[in-house]
Amino acid sequence: MNMPPIDLNWLAVIAAAVSAFVLGGIWYGPLFKKAWCREAGIDPTSAPSHAPRIFATAFGCSLLSALMFAVFLGHDANAGQGFGAGFVVGVFFVAMSFGINYAFAQRSLKLWMIDAGYHIAQFCLYGLILGAWH
Repeated sequence: MNMPPIDLNWLAVIAAAVSAFVLGGIWYGPLFKKAWCREAGIDPTSAPSHAPRIFATAFGCSLLSALMFAVFLGHDANAGQGFGAGFVVGVFFVAMSFGINYAFAQRSLKLWMIDAGYHIAQFCLYGLILGAWH
């Protein structure tokens, strides 16, 4: 199968991956830390700090997600189309997959909404950045 070359803006891909870190710091920090810790059964005052390896792994996953989302989105999408595609992927692919796991793990609806909400926002940001920055 001959596929045309994919025209990627690597700076936009990296910016999208970095946006996941910024969003995560806000989402799991001041916005939802207490609620997330309570629902996950973690004491927020004694939560462990994360080793650099964990942040490196998380960034690598964010980078691969942003890269493949850029390929999925294509180079003709604008910011609005990117945001919409990110919303669809976030809700119907990621959040629903989490929903299956959280149902069988008997995790709370609130924990699912916090975690799924982050990933919905993450992919909306990916789409916005990648669609706006060609």
